[in-house]
Amino acid sequence: MIVVLLAAAAIAGALGDAVDSIVILAIVLLNAMMGFAQEFRAERAIAALRRMAAPGATVIRQTQIQRIPSDELVPGDLVVLEAGGAVPADLRITEAIQLHTDESALTGESEAVEKTSDPIAGTRVPLGDRHNLAFKGTTITSGRGTGVVIATGMQTELGRIASLLGKEGAPRTPLQRRLAAFGRSLALAVLAICGVLFVVGLLRGEPPLRMLLTSISLAVAAIPEALPAVVSVALALGARTMVRHRALVRRLPAVETLGSVTYICSDKTGTLTENRMRAEEIRCAAGEILPSDDASLQKEPWRTLLLALAISNDARAEAENTLGDPTEVALLEAARARGLDKPALEELWPRIGELPFDAARARMTTLHAGTEGVLCLTKGAPESVLPRCTSALAADGPGPIDHAALEKDAWEMAARGLRVLAMAMRSREAPPDHRDVEEIESELVFVGLVGLLDPPRARAREAVGLCRTAGITPVMNTGDHPATARAIAHRLDLASEGATVLSGPEVEALSDHELRRVVDEVPVYARVAPEQKIRIVAALQDRGEFVAMTGDGVNDAPALQRADIGVAMGVTGTDVAKEASDMVLLDDDFATIVEAIREGRRIFDNIRKFVKYTMTSNSGEIWTIFLAPLVGLPIPLLPIHILWINLVTDGLPGLALTAEGEEEGIMERPPRAPDESLFAHGLWQHVLWVGLLMGAVCLMTQAWALHQGRDSWQTMVFTVLTLSQLGHAWAGRVERSSVFRARRPMNRVLAAALGFTFAMQMATVYAPVLNPIFHTVPLTAAELGLCLALSSVVFFGVELEKWAIRRGWLYARRAAAV
Repeated sequence: MIVVLLAAAAIAGALGDAVDSIVILAIVLLNAMMGFAQEFRAERAIAALRRMAAPGATVIRQTQIQRIPSDELVPGDLVVLEAGGAVPADLRITEAIQLHTDESALTGESEAVEKTSDPIAGTRVPLGDRHNLAFKGTTITSGRGTGVVIATGMQTELGRIASLLGKEGAPRTPLQRRLAAFGRSLALAVLAICGVLFVVGLLRGEPPLRMLLTSISLAVAAIPEALPAVVSVALALGARTMVRHRALVRRLPAVETLGSVTYICSDKTGTLTENRMRAEEIRCAAGEILPSDDASLQKEPWRTLLLALAISNDARAEAENTLGDPTEVALLEAARARGLDKPALEELWPRIGELPFDAARARMTTLHAGTEGVLCLTKGAPESVLPRCTSALAADGPGPIDHAALEKDAWEMAARGLRVLAMAMRSREAPPDHRDVEEIESELVFVGLVGLLDPPRARAREAVGLCRTAGITPVMNTGDHPATARAIAHRLDLASEGATVLSGPEVEALSDHELRRVVDEVPVYARVAPEQKIRIVAALQDRGEFVAMTGDGVNDAPALQRADIGVAMGVTGTDVAKEASDMVLLDDDFATIVEAIREGRRIFDNIRKFVKYTMTSNSGEIWTIFLAPLVGLPIPLLPIHILWINLVTDGLPGLALTAEGEEEGIMERPPRAPDESLFAHGLWQHVLWVGLLMGAVCLMTQAWALHQGRDSWQTMVFTVLTLSQLGHAWAGRVERSSVFRARRPMNRVLAAALGFTFAMQMATVYAPVLNPIFHTVPLTAAELGLCLALSSVVFFGVELEKWAIRRGWLYARRAAAV
C-alpha cells in the first residue's frame, strides 16, 4: 500500500496537484514517526528495566575488597559471594561455608544446590551436578564463600544458551501476514480498476489528462492510506493499556498476536508457581496431619516437631522477609505460622554444634543444649533417616515404630509431587563427640514427615481455566522432576491426574515427525533442556498452531524467541529472557497473560472494524465514481472531495473505532484460524454490498438532483456520501448486536469524531470561505433533509444485516466464530 501511495504522490506532484502529493506523503511520514516513537519508548522502558536488574560484583583485588560493575570482571578475579547476592560470572569455588545457590534460571530446578570447593571426577558432568562451580545468572540463597572467575560474557553457561538465540529468527505475526496479503491484493485490485476506468473514459472521448487525474483520485480513494497509521495507533493504545495491566510490550505487533495464539507453552518455576518452597503437608508417625487448633500443638508429638522445624535450620526472619535456603525458609515459616518464635526458642535451646548436610548421607543434624541435657535434631531424605530410627514419638512419648507404614506415607507424599523430609530426634544427657557421626545419628526417635512444594500462583488456576474457555491449550515445559510437574499441573487443572508427562530424554529420543504426531496430546514436559523446548514449540508450529511461550529463566530464552510471541517475567526474569521476548509481565503473574490475550483480541476486533469501515467507505467512493460514467452521469466527485472524505470522514471515525470496548463473549470464542484472511467471516461481502448500497444512494441522489435541474447536485452527492459513511461508523462499532441494544455505550472518542466530522462537513457546505475551495454551494433545508434521509439508508441497511446474522441467515461461519 505504501508503494502505491508513494507512486500516486509522485504522479500527482508531477501533474501539478501538489496538495494531494503533500498530504499523502505527510500521512506516510506520520505513520513512520508514530511507529518509531512507540517502539523507541518500549525499548527505553525495557532498557531501564535491565539497568535496574543489572548486578554488581564484590571482588578482592590486590588484597582490597572492591565493588565493581559485573561487566568489568575478568578471568582470574576473586569474587566474594554472600547470601542474597547474584553470581556475576562463571566461578570455580575456592571457599564455601554452607553455600547454596538457586540455579532455577538455568536448570529449572526450584531446589537450592549446595556448593563446595571439592573437585569433581569426570569430564562431562551435567550442569546441575557441577557442585564446585557457580554460574552467572544464578543467586546465592544461603551461606558465603569465594570463587575465581573462569568465564565471562558469552563464554559462560548463560552465554552458551544465549548463543542459541542467534539461530532462531523471529517469525512474522498474524497481523503482519494478514496486512501484507491485504496490501498485495488491494494494490492489484486498485490498479486494475483504475486501468479499466482510464480505458473506459478514453473510449467515451474524455480528455486523457482528465481521466488520468480521475484515475489517480480513484487510487487515492481506494487505498486506505490511514490504515498503517490506524494500526500503529491501535497497537500503541493497546500497549499503553497493557502497561496498566502490568504487561510491557517490546514489539508492537505482539499486542495483536496474543489474540491469535492457540497454545501457551509455560515454564513452571516462577511462572505458574511462586518459585519458593512451602511446607504443604506435615504428618506425625501415626500418619495424622498437623492439626490447626493451638491446644493440640502444645502436645506431643506436634510440640517437638514444630520445635525441630523452627530451630534445626539456618534461616532467619528479618522484618516481613525470611532469608536463607528455600527449604529451610519453608520449615521456619511453617513453624512461625503456628506461633513459634525462633529467637526465643534459641535462647532456651542454643545450638552447640551441627553435622552439616552431606549428599552421601542425605541428612543433617543440629545439637542444642537444654536444661535437661542435649537435644539432637536430624532431618533429611526419608530413605536416609527412617532406617536410623528405632522408635516413633507419640502423644505419650517414644513408642514402637512401623517402618513400612512410614515409608508408604513418604512414598504417597512424593507421588503427589512433594519433596519429603523426615524429622527425627534423640535426647542425650551430655554432648556427644562431634566427630562420631554414626553414633550421633543412630537410635533416633522418628518425629514426623514434612512435604514441601513450590506452590502454584494464586491466580494461575483461574488463568488456565480462562485459557481453555478461550480455546487456548496451556502446556507446561519445565526442567523439574516429572512427579512434581504432574502434581502442579493437576492442581492447576492443566492436566488430569494420570495425564501423560513426557521427559526431556523421551523428547530427545523422538524424531521430528514422531514429536509432531504426539505434541498435541502431551500437556506436561519435564526435565526438558533448552534445545528440547525449541523442538516442542517448532513441532506445534509445524502443526499450524500459533504458540506463545512464557518463562523467566535463561533456559527459556531460545524458545521465547522461536515462539510466535515470547512473554518473559519482569521481576524474576533474566536479562536474556527479556531480550528474547516480545512482552514482559511486570508482576510475573501468569494470570496477567489472560488480560493480555483479552486486550489482543479486542485490538484485532477494532482493527478489523476499521478495515471494514474504511474499505466499505472506499468501496462506496469507487462505485460512485466508476459507475457514474457507465450509466451516463458525469463524474460526481472532484479530487478535493475524495481527499476530504479520506482525511476527515475515513480518518477520524476510523481512528476512533480503535478505542471501542471489547465485544460480548470475547473470551468465550476460539482463537482465529492461523490461515484466516482479514476478510473472513463476511467482511468482503459486507464491503461489497454496503459499498454498492452507498454508491447506489449517491447516484440516485445525483440523478434526481440533475433531473430537477439543481446546481447543488454535486454538493448533495458529496454530503450524502459523507453522512452515509458516518452512519456506517455508528452502526459498525458493534460487531453483531444492534447499536440500540448494545451493553456498552459509544466510546467518547467515536462520539466526538462523529460530531466533529458532521460539523466540518456542514462547514464545507455553509461556510462561504470554504465554498470556493470545495466547489460547494449551500443546501436548502429541504435538500439537507433529503440528504439526511437518504444517507440513513446505509445505517439501517447495516443494522438489518446484523439482525440477519444473529438469526443465522447470513455468514453462518462468522456467527459461530464470533
